[in-house]
Amino acid sequence: MMRVETRRLWGQDFVIRSWGDPGLPKMLMLHGFPEYGGAWGDLAPLLADRFHCIAPDQRGYGGSYAPDEVGAYATSQLVGDMVALIGDGGPVTVFGHDWGAAVAYGLAMFQPHLVDRLIVANGVHPVPFQRAMASGGAQSAASQYINYLRQPGSEDALAADDFAGMLGFFSAKMDMSWLSGSRLDGQKAAWRQSGLRGMINWYRASPLVVADPGAPVPMPDLPLDKLRVRCPHLLIWGEDDKALLPSSTEGLEEFAPDLKRACISGADHWVLHQKPQEVAGIIHDWLA
Repeated sequence: MMRVETRRLWGQDFVIRSWGDPGLPKMLMLHGFPEYGGAWGDLAPLLADRFHCIAPDQRGYGGSYAPDEVGAYATSQLVGDMVALIGDGGPVTVFGHDWGAAVAYGLAMFQPHLVDRLIVANGVHPVPFQRAMASGGAQSAASQYINYLRQPGSEDALAADDFAGMLGFFSAKMDMSWLSGSRLDGQKAAWRQSGLRGMINWYRASPLVVADPGAPVPMPDLPLDKLRVRCPHLLIWGEDDKALLPSSTEGLEEFAPDLKRACISGADHWVLHQKPQEVAGIIHDWLA
């Protein structure tokens, strides 16, 4: 059974959903763009036998704190929200998808005492992803949508006509048949509650550089020694993802030596909705 509560973090309200016995080990589940904490509703019940699953609406999403300023969405602040949520309850297992993976990696790299295991589904570590986007190759081409989202007013275009632009944006290259009925109603309600500016500000605040296709750019100077994941790490990958390509995870072992990869065929970026039973099975096998 899902529970919903509002908690104060840094003096601001955040909506938190949870599943499972609060006495079980905790799993922090971090959604990506353009979802909200309710997006874990397919998967969390399949893991609630082993974990107390905790899924916040992250900053800018759903019912949580959603400031207008781009600077409020710096990675340090997004990670800080989750440090405050974990509090003295760590270490926890952290599970991130899409942009939620960026926060999950941030916790594992910069707050390792709070993370005992890291699970990522179709999300990327900053170094392999930046290398792929700077190359001017296939990932650069696939990531051009980031430049669109960063443009002023993109949120208004995507929200127009009852979010027709947003829905079209995501159904152009991937299977969105799962987003219908009550799921679609819940997602639209979350978009209406937060607006789209905050979630798109995650892209505007990011320092990631997107090269034009065929025009590689120099790799930004990154603090490589600080960007390491020392806990056990599971990477689950829907093989048909058109937004994040395999090149975006090449060389991940350099930064996560205790890495296990698991691929799922017949699924794309939205693998958590398309194949929740298979995802849960992979996680249970890995834990065993």
